[in-house]
Parts: sequence; C-alpha cells; structure tokens
Amino acid sequence: MKAELGRPGAPNPGDLQIAQMVVADIPEVTRIEQLSFSTVWPPNAFYNEIKDNKLAHYFVGRIASRVVAYGGLWVILEDSHITTIAVHPELRGLHLGERILVQLIDEAMERGASWITLEVRESNLTAQNLYTKYGFTMVSTRRGYYSDNNENALVMWAGNLKGEIYRNRLRTLKEELLKR
Repeated sequence: MKAELGRPGAPNPGDLQIAQMVVADIPEVTRIEQLSFSTVWPPNAFYNEIKDNKLAHYFVGRIASRVVAYGGLWVILEDSHITTIAVHPELRGLHLGERILVQLIDEAMERGASWITLEVRESNLTAQNLYTKYGFTMVSTRRGYYSDNNENALVMWAGNLKGEIYRNRLRTLKEELLKR
C-alpha cells in the first residue's frame, strides 16, 4: 500500500472515511500502533478506552475499508486532551493525520470544550508544525516523559475553541485541507 506524494492514485485527505473506533478495529489499530511507536498501547488499552471510558472518543480513518489512521481524545467538561494520533507509515505525508486531528478538534468543540492539550515528543518537529498550524502553542515541558528513551514531551495547548477567531481559522484550514 505504498503511496508516494504526487503519484497518480495516491490517496488524498478527502479519501479518508472517518468513523468511531469499534472493537473490530482494534487489531488494525494495534498494528499501526506497533509500526508507529517504540512504546505501544496494548490492545486491551484501546478496548478499555472505547468500551469503559465515558470521557474517551476514538476514531479511525479508513481508505478502501482498511484502517490507515486513528486518534483519540478525552473531553472533561471544558477541557479536552488528545491522547494519540497515528497514521500507517506507508501513508504518512498525505495529510491523513491532519484529517484525524481536525476530527478530534471538531469532537472536542461539539462536546463543549474550550481548550485542548496534547503532549508531543521534543524531536517530532513534523507533528509540532501541524499542531502549531492549528493554533497550538507550547506551554511547558515534561522532562523524561517518554519511557523508551527518556525524551522530553512538549505540552501544547490551544484555547478559546468556542471563539469566533478560532472557529474561522479552523474553517479555513479545513477548506484548504479538503481541496488537496
């Protein structure tokens, strides 16, 4: 399923069909998790998130019925926290992770969140640039957060999700994304 940018037939962000994660998605999600991260969530963690955690909202992105991306967040009153986002390595760089991010932001807003946070590896400049594009700013550092290599996590935050300025920014970015 290798897809290269600019190659005819390569998926674009609009090809991604996003739906709530269900138990049947967990094997494919776990496979992407293993390909994406050095420290992985076990399958039962995803099961617990989608079946038992009433604050959790997880989504998968499919192309041609195959799960190729996923993401999740928690919404607690006006606070929301992105817990994970991943895209199958063969399809990175095609803005599919951006589509998942937009879905998570939309979900947070629909559930009444006023702000949204996440942690990102200090070395993951690609993700940091994406989050900055969507209004996230770095607010603190969690030293040694990642247990696999003791890497720091940057805590990023976007606020005033209910405000007109943020909603206009999000609308413009979504329109640009879907034109790709």
